[in-house]
Amino acid sequence: MIDHTGVQVSDYVASRAFYSQALAAIGYSVLMELSAAVTKSADVAGFGAAPKPDFWIASGKPNVPPLHVAFSVDSRAQVDAFYKAAIAAGGRDNGGPGIRPHYHENYYAAFVLDPDSHNIEVVCHKPA
Repeated sequence: MIDHTGVQVSDYVASRAFYSQALAAIGYSVLMELSAAVTKSADVAGFGAAPKPDFWIASGKPNVPPLHVAFSVDSRAQVDAFYKAAIAAGGRDNGGPGIRPHYHENYYAAFVLDPDSHNIEVVCHKPA
């Protein structure tokens, strides 16, 4: 079981704003934020659904190649809301909301590239 994960970002302020807006659509918010003065290496923000952050961004050299992170949600409406919010926040389309039958018959997902081209996915595995 994965406890948490994250990505390194080139522009911490821009990425924090992007993720704050995009992930709010699935019930995530910034739950913890620490400055480089505290961590001794990078500014970091932990996003999640209270009480614990499970997705982190950290200032620094972006991961190469960019990473793919998928968030699981309970409804297709949340997938649609994420996609709309992420695009409005400056994300780039990498596959709009829809069924991906090559994974399974109810795999409904959307993919957006963040400011550093990390492939961020939100998926619902439930039938419509």
